[in-house]
Amino acid sequence: MSGILAGKRILVTGVLTESSIAFQAAKVAQNEGAEVILTGFGRLTLVERIARRLPKPAPVIELDVTNQEHLDGLADRVREHTGEAGLDGIVHSIAFGPQGAFNFLEASWEDVGTAVHVSAYSLKSLTTACLPLMPRGGSVVGLTFDAQVAWPKYDWMGVAKAALESTSRYLARDLGAKNVRCNLVSAGPIKSMAAKSIPGFEELADVWNHRAPIGWDLADPEPAGRGVVGLLSDFFPKTTGEIVHVDGGVHMMGA
Repeated sequence: MSGILAGKRILVTGVLTESSIAFQAAKVAQNEGAEVILTGFGRLTLVERIARRLPKPAPVIELDVTNQEHLDGLADRVREHTGEAGLDGIVHSIAFGPQGAFNFLEASWEDVGTAVHVSAYSLKSLTTACLPLMPRGGSVVGLTFDAQVAWPKYDWMGVAKAALESTSRYLARDLGAKNVRCNLVSAGPIKSMAAKSIPGFEELADVWNHRAPIGWDLADPEPAGRGVVGLLSDFFPKTTGEIVHVDGGVHMMGA
């Protein structure tokens, strides 16, 4: 099959529904010639059901990024599907904040620590767990929500995203010698299952209704998925530590 990812093997985390950016990234990756492997946590039967809606069947591996045993065994689990060919790319689409993390002044460290661990530190732990699968190098792409500003209602999840963005830069620094690129796509808000857990999401998302110069569809995750696939490809061979905005242009607008 031809395409910008022809012959590449990509691990995609974070697929829950067809409305997720991770699902669209997996779909576009397959259409561009990649072999895709998914990971799931807690709802494996749901992920397996959604995986059947992709253009081609994709295996699902259980992965809790806060479970060291899962991380230690991840490379072997992936090899069951790729053999010694390993991986060419990783999509990190993992984020979670307990409800307490959405109250900035009242949040406990327990809630904040969980948000940072799952949403930011996991980029490092997932990437290093997969390094044995990428001896020739590869591309790591994560999903963020612009952490340059303080968004209404987002609170400690915004801090976690800032930590994610910094983590990506440090990974890019330390893994460049291994020919591993690490970049992020900063997407606009999407009405996904994750969005339902954010109090006041509609107020947050309403910014895009007024400020996106080329428009933004809250129900369309495909543009962000395409951005992910672009960074996974060889069309950006010397781009690392970067954040590519796929948000309709909202990030560039003044106050």
